[in-house]
Amino acid sequence: MKASFVSNMSLQNAMRITVASAQKEMLKVQEESVTGRHADVGAELGAKTARTLNLHRDLQRMESLKSTNALTTQRLAASQEALGQMSTAANDAMGVLIALSGITSADQLQLAKRNIGDALSTFTAAANTSFSGEYLFAGINSDVMPFNDYDQTSPVSDAKTAFDAAFLAHFGFDQTDAAVSTIDPTDMQSFIDALETDFMGVNWENNWSNASSENMNSRISASETVQSSTNTNVDGMRHMALGLVIGKELLALNISEASRKVVSDAAIDYMGRAVSGIDGERSKLGISESRVTQANTSLDAQITILSTSIKDMEGIDTYEAATRVTTLESQLSLAYTLTSRIQNLSLLNYL
Repeated sequence: MKASFVSNMSLQNAMRITVASAQKEMLKVQEESVTGRHADVGAELGAKTARTLNLHRDLQRMESLKSTNALTTQRLAASQEALGQMSTAANDAMGVLIALSGITSADQLQLAKRNIGDALSTFTAAANTSFSGEYLFAGINSDVMPFNDYDQTSPVSDAKTAFDAAFLAHFGFDQTDAAVSTIDPTDMQSFIDALETDFMGVNWENNWSNASSENMNSRISASETVQSSTNTNVDGMRHMALGLVIGKELLALNISEASRKVVSDAAIDYMGRAVSGIDGERSKLGISESRVTQANTSLDAQITILSTSIKDMEGIDTYEAATRVTTLESQLSLAYTLTSRIQNLSLLNYL
């Protein structure tokens, strides 16, 4: 009879290999139980890996659109707020102009001039509203301040210089000359008509606006873009500036009551057009806001479908993974115990 002997060293090596394998498996299973997907998707899916990669790419694109839509929504909200301030200022100025009907008191006229000047300041500030470092109403020239301050004094604004030059050229004297009292209503109307031609023409862009007439557009889905702001070249803003400048510069002059009525009527008319135009821009942006909301609803549905498809392909049973973790922990604990006992096997302990 032949006796065979197995050294405890070989047993220790076998247990060490078992422990290392269990530890590796433990790391894999723990990762899967946390992520809910295969630790090595490529090894598990094989040829289907390309499909899941395509799904991930589509999902990332949808999520990116959702992120940019959030910025577009904020941009639209900021634009609506600024346009709302303009509309309120225009209505307030119109109220002042209507209340002036028939008034000749110099003090009241000066007060009205200040109120109209305040409305012009509000309009200028709103027109130069910025969001995330970009001017909202500059069109595609979003890094350029779109609207020049008429009341700038150092140096005097081009718009103010142009108005004074136009007044002098038309009447032959400036606003401080006593001869302003001789301006008849027909001549005043002729001057206002010439101003309208300038404001609605190229001189607007020379003296008032630095904006592009091409509006910013934002992509909200794979196949859809929306106008995400407006610009200071639209008719509503031109009419508002014209009405406010006429009121500020001409109403308080020492002109006849008939000429002042021409100025007041023209200013009221322009402010009415301004309110209509600005509210029209607000309506356009409101449509854009609605389209963004609808696009987000569609994107949410697509993201849900893609996420479900990816989970079906890559997902695992987390309860099964948790059970495997528990089993492996028990195996490792047993292996450690056996290894410890094997290491204590020595003839010296029995001599």
